[in-house]
Amino acid sequence: MSNTIKHIFFDLDHTLWDFDKNSGLTFEKIFGMHHIDVGLKDFLNVYEPINFQYWKLYREEKITKAELRYGRLKDAFDKIGVSISDELIHVLSEDYITYLSSFNHVFDGTHDVLNYLSEKYELHIITNGFEEAQENKMKASNLKQYFATITNSEMVGVKKPNPKIFNFALDLANARAENSIMIGDNLEADIQGAIDVGIDAIHFDYSNTNKTNRFKQITHLARLKELF
Repeated sequence: MSNTIKHIFFDLDHTLWDFDKNSGLTFEKIFGMHHIDVGLKDFLNVYEPINFQYWKLYREEKITKAELRYGRLKDAFDKIGVSISDELIHVLSEDYITYLSSFNHVFDGTHDVLNYLSEKYELHIITNGFEEAQENKMKASNLKQYFATITNSEMVGVKKPNPKIFNFALDLANARAENSIMIGDNLEADIQGAIDVGIDAIHFDYSNTNKTNRFKQITHLARLKELF
C-alpha cells in the first residue's frame, strides 16, 4: 500500500460491527418479548435482502428514516405470511433500535487490526447509520477508542455515496484525499463513493460473494495487517 497514506476511513456496519449477527440476536430478543411466534431463520432469510433494498432507497433519498424502519418489517412479515398489526410493527421498529446496540459482536480480528493500524495511522469512521444508534454500537463494542473522528449521515444531511459526506469527513479529519483510504463493504456507497472524490478504497467482501476485478478486495480484516 502507498506510503503516502496517513488516514484510514472505515465504514461501521458490515465492516467492523457484525450487523447481521447482532441484528439476528435483536430480533430473537424482541420477538420473545412480544410473543411473536415466527421461525427466526425464515424471517431473517426474507428480512435481510428487504432491509438491503430499503437502505438503498434511503441512501438515494427516496424514503425517510421512518419509512425505512416501518417498511422493512411490514414487507418481511407480509412475505412470510404473518399478520402483524401496524401498531405492533411500530413498537417492534422502536424496540429493534433500542436493543440493537446492546449486542456487540464485531468481525473476527477487528480489535487486533485496529490496535495495529492505530499505532501507524489516524483512523476515522464514515457511516450512513443513525447518529445515536451508531454511537451506542461503538461504545458497547469498545470501538470508539480507536477513532479520531466519526462522520455520520445525519450530521451532514446526505448519505454515502454522496461526495458531500466524504468531503465533510476529510475536512473533519483535517485530511487530504490523496493521503487517505476508505474500507467498507458496500461497492456503491463505500467504494465507488470514495473513489469518486479521489480517495483510494478497499472493498471488504466479508461474505466472499462479490468477486470483482474493479477494486482492491479483502475477505478478512486480518489481511489489512499485511497491506499496511
